[in-house]
Amino acid sequence: MLSLTTGLVPLVLAGLLGWTGSVKLFDRDTVRRAPRTALARMLRSSERAALVLRGVGAVELLLAAGLTAVPANPLPGTATAVLGAGFLGYLGYGRALAPESSCGCSASEDTPITWRAFARAAVVLAGGATAAVAHGTWWSTITGRPGGSLVFLAVAAAVLVALSADLDRWWLLPLRRLRLRVFGHPLLGGEAGDHVPVAASVELLERSLAWQTASPVVRSGLLDHWEEDGWRFLLYSGVYGTGERARPVSVVFALDAAVGRDTPGDPVVRVGLVDADTGEPVARELLNAVPPRRALPMVG
Repeated sequence: MLSLTTGLVPLVLAGLLGWTGSVKLFDRDTVRRAPRTALARMLRSSERAALVLRGVGAVELLLAAGLTAVPANPLPGTATAVLGAGFLGYLGYGRALAPESSCGCSASEDTPITWRAFARAAVVLAGGATAAVAHGTWWSTITGRPGGSLVFLAVAAAVLVALSADLDRWWLLPLRRLRLRVFGHPLLGGEAGDHVPVAASVELLERSLAWQTASPVVRSGLLDHWEEDGWRFLLYSGVYGTGERARPVSVVFALDAAVGRDTPGDPVVRVGLVDADTGEPVARELLNAVPPRRALPMVG
């Protein structure tokens, strides 16, 4: 297994660097996506970031050619390991400087820097170090062990695809759509009597007339929830009254625990106010007397 790995790692790295280098160097989207990368923040220039990305792409293509043509030579593997170490340093700094920006690793992804980018850079570093000490060639390995080579290359390709966020649209999104078709949307109700997730109940509540009526009192997000006799209770904290007469209250909403977004009609929602100090209920009719919150002025 060790000889199989050392023999085929140069070919795997050549495929990865050849793909990412080609995208950076030849894809016209490199210039368009450069401003959204952490590199543009570092260099304070989108134009310089695009030039650096194309330069890195050219280096990656050269290394891919070296790993393919002379895999037994330690120079391409060593240079690849150095490139991987540089990627890790860049990702760490970019994550700290601009966590919302993309890394530009393949110049075709807009997702923020995540653990997958670090893992792929670590693969380049470890793979380059392995290729630097390899003595055989990938073609001799494939010729000598074709079955094992095919399995290894398939597994390596699957790992690299899973670590590439810009390829999610080809495999991850279809899998998510299939899961929704098979198991249904998590915020939709199921058969009669099935309890929907709490997030679905909160979403329905915040779209209801009861929420609009009680929202001037509410001062928190969801604090607690429980179910009893088919009802789902949602607890919020609030403040009733103004000035010296203001007092803290607990706002309790109750709605059918089986109602989801696909349930026809408006959900029935009950509202209750409880004085937080005395535990005494506050008359529900007083909700109509609560002054609405004043809207903030709009700029412009």
